[in-house]
Amino acid sequence: MFRFLLYSGALNRLLWALFLLLISIGTGILLFYTVGKYSFVNAFYMTIITISTIGFGEIEPLSPTGRMLTSIYILINLGIFAYFISIITRYVLEGELQKAYIKYMYIQELSKLHNHVIVCGYGRNGRKACEELMRNKYTFVVIESDAVGKGLPNLSRETFSFVEGDATQDDVLRLAGIMHARAIITALPKDADNVYIALTAREFNPDITIIARATDESAVKKLYRAGANHVVMPDYIGGMHMAHHITQPEVVEFLEMLSGTGEVKLKMQEISYRELKSEFRDKSIRELNIRKHTHVTVLGFKHAGKGFIINPGADLLVHEGDVLIILGTEDDLDTFRKMYANAAK
Repeated sequence: MFRFLLYSGALNRLLWALFLLLISIGTGILLFYTVGKYSFVNAFYMTIITISTIGFGEIEPLSPTGRMLTSIYILINLGIFAYFISIITRYVLEGELQKAYIKYMYIQELSKLHNHVIVCGYGRNGRKACEELMRNKYTFVVIESDAVGKGLPNLSRETFSFVEGDATQDDVLRLAGIMHARAIITALPKDADNVYIALTAREFNPDITIIARATDESAVKKLYRAGANHVVMPDYIGGMHMAHHITQPEVVEFLEMLSGTGEVKLKMQEISYRELKSEFRDKSIRELNIRKHTHVTVLGFKHAGKGFIINPGADLLVHEGDVLIILGTEDDLDTFRKMYANAAK
């Protein structure tokens, strides 16, 4: 479900108007009770007819001092009452009250998110990260300071959630569910902002996976020290990729095919030991016979103790903590998931 949330002060304006009105009523009651010597009920009555400018007249005559103070009170309250009426009118006629309620419900929905991904920044890098997360059906929330300018409100209601705000602010990260997120991708253009977000995210959620963007090489070590698990330099990777089109064009074409960006759409995926159905655990790659049943190729293997093994042997057993790296078309991978994997991530 799409959850549109603009981090605004609309509700604060209503609360401020109510606060001013209550202060005004309290001041009026105190004025008429002390200066006019009215009873509490009569003081409250006089306050209400004075604020509302009905003009029923005095219940009991006021002294010259009382009339002077009442005149000042009326002048001040003309502005307060006009402000209060304008806010109420806006909420009723322009639907601000309904919007405030909807935003409150959105906040409640966001607070229920667990094991999701947070993407900070919806620029070029952030947008591509979101597209990949959507393709793999991950639940994620985008934090963007210029959500309207980036066109987020115009996206399909089946897309994703977003929060409009500054991702370096603690309250915004809390609103996006940083405490219960599985990972955060910070793709802001300024390295200093990404360092700050990495520090804050690690403080709020010690177990979260942090993937950070870096523009300058000097920021890479700082991001790792701040708590980032992985640091990506898009400009560096892009430059190397362009050079490889000249120095190793066939390798690049093969890698593009593996990443799904080439003409032949292949995808790599990882499947952990625990994602396998129970009947396929603790078996060798030969016994699994994955290629025969699904046309998917086991391209790599991450051993829990030994690390990565490229082109693993058929007799290699899949144990607790191990991960299979598989390659195939989308249809073949769907067949693999239905046959070998548990229901969902």
